Amino acid sequence: MPAPLLVEPSGLPPTKNVLVFGQKIVYYDVGSGPPIVFLHGMARQAILDWGHVMVPLSQRTRVIALDQIGFGESDKPIIDYSIQTFVDFLGEFLRTLAVEQFTLTGESLGGWIAASYAIQALAPGNTGAFALPKPARLILEDAAGHSPPPSGSSRPIPGSLRESAGIARLFHDKSRVTPDFVRQDFAIKLKANDGATQRSLWSNPQVANETVGDKLAGITVPTLVVWGANDELLPPDEGRDYAAKIPNAKLVIIQDCGHVPSVEKPEAFLSAVISFLT
Repeated sequence: MPAPLLVEPSGLPPTKNVLVFGQKIVYYDVGSGPPIVFLHGMARQAILDWGHVMVPLSQRTRVIALDQIGFGESDKPIIDYSIQTFVDFLGEFLRTLAVEQFTLTGESLGGWIAASYAIQALAPGNTGAFALPKPARLILEDAAGHSPPPSGSSRPIPGSLRESAGIARLFHDKSRVTPDFVRQDFAIKLKANDGATQRSLWSNPQVANETVGDKLAGITVPTLVVWGANDELLPPDEGRDYAAKIPNAKLVIIQDCGHVPSVEKPEAFLSAVISFLT
């Protein structure tokens, strides 16, 4: 039986919130030990991308998973969003929570943000009062941002059930995308009300200059790249390129899996992550 889209795992406490630059950021914080910080993908939120893995990992370490600014239950200011927007908010979020010696993990857009954050945080010039807290490890799951998207490519913001059915592209196993699944996804997207964030980000010309492919050598911490073998959005060659350009990165390709291994193949994702962390 395919796992539901939205999960309510036992043992996961209610969300917390904190003000970052005066904006509410909603997050999960569970477990104890060296923290692992999770960044969700485009038009997603913490519970959707990480709901299957937060509780198992919290038995071993501290898990922090936030709804990034503009998404989920966090505030959605009307600004010109860029990758740097998310990097700046993440840095201030971590400073506010006094998070140190953490593993930074990102999926899709979150992976792009995580890679950009790591490059900046590990740069020699990252010093002073506004220095970004430095990650101790990095995990990239089907990360975007290695290279610019094709010119003229469109990213529709679902405004109907028919368009919402496009979520099937996230999965290798299409059987999970039932009519009820699509209805639930559409309702979640409407409740999140993040269409303006998406449109702002993808219409911002600055984003095309924020790709990380030519900067990945600056990531000098242990890095795990996890990729679905059947990713229709970002083919595995993108993951191989990421791993090849990050010094000593480890690459794990998960078979029979699409764009979100932590959702479609959570056991395989957990196995790769736990092996990397131990």
